[in-house]
Amino acid sequence: MRILLCDDHAVFADSLALVLADAGHTVVGVTYDPDDALAALRRRPADVCLIDLCFPAGTVLGRMAEFHAAAPATRFVILSGFLESQVVDAGAGAGVHGFAHKGQQAGDLVALLARIHAGERNPVRDRTRDVARGLVHDRGAGRPATTGRPRGQAQQAARFLTPREREVLTRLARGESTLTLAKAMGVTRSTARSHVQSVLTKLGVHSQREAVIEAARYGMVSVETGEWLLS
Repeated sequence: MRILLCDDHAVFADSLALVLADAGHTVVGVTYDPDDALAALRRRPADVCLIDLCFPAGTVLGRMAEFHAAAPATRFVILSGFLESQVVDAGAGAGVHGFAHKGQQAGDLVALLARIHAGERNPVRDRTRDVARGLVHDRGAGRPATTGRPRGQAQQAARFLTPREREVLTRLARGESTLTLAKAMGVTRSTARSHVQSVLTKLGVHSQREAVIEAARYGMVSVETGEWLLS
């Protein structure tokens, strides 16, 4: 499956691209605004385009006619953190093939894209509300918790991280550089680098981006908000 990604949250988009590539799919491009996505689709065809709902200029739904004209064979899936009924209905009217929730685990999202690519009928109306209902609600914290890997595994991985390292991981998920998080945490840059390296070592990864991906896979942090998800 050839996939084009478009999300102005660069860390999220780049991380998801790696997950999709690991799953055996071809990521034909990663873009960060609708204009670049349109240009990419005109240059290279994609089977599925996963695009964020909201950008600084507004929602992408009003531009779906442009996208269909640029890539009539592409199936479009809208990515959003809010699957409200009016948005779903507007998407159906705009010819969107499906919606994905940003609270989904990466594996569930990959599976959804595969089903839509295979021609699943009417996923916007029939499946989107199921996805929204399927998100586990953490009543104590009042926020959605991701599903996928058992919560026990996430807690086991998280217990090796100090509070400082957890803060570092959430800041990495928000796309902060080492210098930025050093300033925000009131430590030197070398100390921040040391914290980052400790996080990488404990998660068994080799880069900051891999750390964010693993944290998302385990349901430890939200790559959309950078929020720590475990209690």
